Amino acid sequence: MRRVEESEPLPGGNTAPVVRVGDTVRRVAGPWTPRVAALMTGLRAARVPYVPKHLGLDERGREVVEHVEGEVPVYPMPPWLWQDAVLRDVGRALRRIHDATLHLDLPRHGWRREPVEPVEVVTHGDVAPYNCVFVDRRLVALIDWDHAVPGPRLRDLGVAAYRFVSLTPLGHPDGLELTADEQWRRVQVLCEAYGDVAPVDVVHWAALHLEDLVVTAANPDHVRLYVGDLAHVRSLLA
Repeated sequence: MRRVEESEPLPGGNTAPVVRVGDTVRRVAGPWTPRVAALMTGLRAARVPYVPKHLGLDERGREVVEHVEGEVPVYPMPPWLWQDAVLRDVGRALRRIHDATLHLDLPRHGWRREPVEPVEVVTHGDVAPYNCVFVDRRLVALIDWDHAVPGPRLRDLGVAAYRFVSLTPLGHPDGLELTADEQWRRVQVLCEAYGDVAPVDVVHWAALHLEDLVVTAANPDHVRLYVGDLAHVRSLLA
């Protein structure tokens, strides 16, 4: 690949720097990168939207992925991000991606983490607004696939519910001021868009995701937020 002058680092990249180079995005590769490349390439071959092109490695050994033009929301989130239409877009996108992975011949091991049981599909792993690209407030791409791993459909849905429904307590600095009833209603919107899943199961997996974040997050301030969010999600299930 020809050398192109690098731009400023892009938002995100919590585990490694992410930079834009021309019409590509580059990040540090790892042993899991061939698996991610096979997943993204297979989904595109199956004509699944929402997946940028994976372009291999550059001369510095970094992963190279197509840059998708659009808006990537970051905290504090824009008000439009909380519309029901966004929940429906996310639910439909995940259903299409998950169903397509059933037809891909991908290994169970060699990803960034070990498979999450019960393995049903290959999950994105971090379905959050800051890993989504929107154009005219419609979802056009999921980015940052490096945490993809075989696992249950509900794993992605639990992560998405936590981030897009805003399964957070009142007073949360990054959340919405929602009653428990409204949170359950919004989970139902996500579930109806995806199909064949129960809101209580999705919220259960949101709790499992938060338990994982409490253990793995490096930033103490984030850990404190996750502990509070976990207590709130558990209260919804009580």
